[in-house]
Amino acid sequence: MTRERIERTELPDPRYEFGGDDHVFVELDEAMSFDANFRAMAITQGIRERGLDGVVEICPANASYMVRFDPDVVRPAAMVDELKAIAEGTTLTEFSWETRIVDVPVLFGDPWTHETLMEFRDRHQDPEGTDLEYSAQLNGFASVEAFLDAFVGAPHMVTMVGFVPGLPWCFQMVPRSQQLEVPKYVQPRTNTPSRAVGFGGAFSVVYPVRGAGGYQLYGRTPIEVLDVDQELPDFQDSLVFPNPGDILRYRRIDREEYDAIREEVEAGSYEYPIERVEFTPEEFFEEPHAYNERLVEAMA
Repeated sequence: MTRERIERTELPDPRYEFGGDDHVFVELDEAMSFDANFRAMAITQGIRERGLDGVVEICPANASYMVRFDPDVVRPAAMVDELKAIAEGTTLTEFSWETRIVDVPVLFGDPWTHETLMEFRDRHQDPEGTDLEYSAQLNGFASVEAFLDAFVGAPHMVTMVGFVPGLPWCFQMVPRSQQLEVPKYVQPRTNTPSRAVGFGGAFSVVYPVRGAGGYQLYGRTPIEVLDVDQELPDFQDSLVFPNPGDILRYRRIDREEYDAIREEVEAGSYEYPIERVEFTPEEFFEEPHAYNERLVEAMA
């Protein structure tokens, strides 16, 4: 097992911008990195803990965050001053958070996403192959199986939730030199099955509902990431299941297990396998593969 560390990223000075009278957008970097994402999560955690008057909503993202506030309670300039003060007092060396490791079963090469991706080959870089075949070749793997081994070989962290409600953007927890990367479709699809597992850039996603999409399609999970009616046990506190900072362990399953899990989900009895752990960025940066092994062992 390689002992390659996570390459640290020196972040530029944050960029603060107003969105109307009641939003502040803060860009920590133009590109995604673990340093930028962890810092966004650390600062937004600090905002919650500070309990600032006038703050209505806090939204962390891949390399930025946004705060919605009530301008009748706090002036916009004063809001920025508060955010700068919190940022100046935030260091990753002292930061950790309780997170969830979540088992995400996936039927790769499933019939539903396969039918969809074949329908839209005229919008793809490789009209003659499949999305998995294209991704494997582009990343230098000799086979789809080898590519999938790499895809599920390390967990993926939810770095933000958005685009459509409930959709988790997930960055695989490996050094940059080992990151898988694929482009989006040349032209987006007009259809994507709900619960499809896709990949674009360096991010994996789970599409919560049927709709348009441009990420490469790899498979489908039988579990939900969005439950508008909050009927499933794990959605009692929120209709959106994933949270920034969650760790997803994609797991390969066959059609029999897919159908069995889906039956439980549709019956409203399925409970997500979850393990709660304390995540420490500095330990992860030092030995990511060993740290990931410990996380997976905790799940087992």
